[in-house]
Amino acid sequence: MKGGSWPCMMTLSDLWKHFRFLTDIETLSEEQKAELHSFLEQEYQKRENRRIEYLLKMSGMKRVKLLCDFDWKFNPKVPRDKIMEFMQTDWLSRPANLVMIGPTGVGKSHIAAAFCHDAVMKGKQTVFTSLFDLTAKLAKARNVYSLIDYYARVHVLCLDELGYVIPSKEQADAIFQIISKRSETATSIITTNLVPSDWGRIFDSATASAILDRLSLNGRFLTFDGRSYRSKK
Repeated sequence: MKGGSWPCMMTLSDLWKHFRFLTDIETLSEEQKAELHSFLEQEYQKRENRRIEYLLKMSGMKRVKLLCDFDWKFNPKVPRDKIMEFMQTDWLSRPANLVMIGPTGVGKSHIAAAFCHDAVMKGKQTVFTSLFDLTAKLAKARNVYSLIDYYARVHVLCLDELGYVIPSKEQADAIFQIISKRSETATSIITTNLVPSDWGRIFDSATASAILDRLSLNGRFLTFDGRSYRSKK
């Protein structure tokens, strides 16, 4: 290969065969150095793309939602400034909690999904799940503790639609454990149609208070108001 170029279909394994005994990169021609640099950049990008695809698949997001696609004019009471302010914080490098409260259809889930998509694109393990789906998984789990540990460890967890299903006592305890374990280590995003004082309608009062206490740590509670976006369709 000395003095020439390499086949364009060379794999990383092929490259290793040629360079595993190389001790001085200066023995390469300038053309070879440029080709090597280009090849490694392309290989890195391909691996990053595969990793992002995997993270998106594992996140549970059914559709990509972006903040740039959100219709802020339809509901001017949506707290845009506070949402963008949160986005500008270091919420992906330090634990943070965001609770979005409001009636059905005002865009809470869209914004939560947009945050999750942003996290995935930055290489963070993320899970977006509804409370209904989470309780169903807890009910079917052979090892609840393993499931709790999984949700406790992911970098970003979005629990969507809190308030539309009432978990059992055991499921509520598991949800508390997940949020409690995450409170000082990772970011949690909650969307709900219930104001905090009504969380006792789906959890017992002690569990509701304990969950709210954990979410209040490094947390922001944003209130949404307005018409349902579904009425536009």
